[in-house]
Amino acid sequence: MTARVTYTGDLNCALTHLLSGTSITTDAPTDNQGKGAAFSPTDLCATALAACMLTTMAIRIRDRGISIEGAQADVAKIMAADPRRIGRIEVRLTMPKNNYSDADKKLLEHIAHTCPVAVSLHPDLEQAVEFVW
Repeated sequence: MTARVTYTGDLNCALTHLLSGTSITTDAPTDNQGKGAAFSPTDLCATALAACMLTTMAIRIRDRGISIEGAQADVAKIMAADPRRIGRIEVRLTMPKNNYSDADKKLLEHIAHTCPVAVSLHPDLEQAVEFVW
């Protein structure tokens, strides 16, 4: 097993990563009866996309002797209705200053668009990714 999720009441869950024992909580979003006191499950989904992009890029680019330490991703999640779902995830990846070649940039962009989370999400979910070099 990867994790245990316990509903703790008041639209909150406790999520525990079983290997490390780390935990986080979720709350329903403010537009769906929650307080917005923590990540919502859909926030986690959108944020996981950006974290996967950065992690996968870091793994692949270090083989070229390049570090992307300090890279940041700003994430926006746009909900859709009928059925309620994530309709669009916007990710703005701000890369640390480096002497990226055109080939490095092309590789990093390809990795971001094909990371495990990106290719696992439904094709109808729009993924808008912007790189800031």
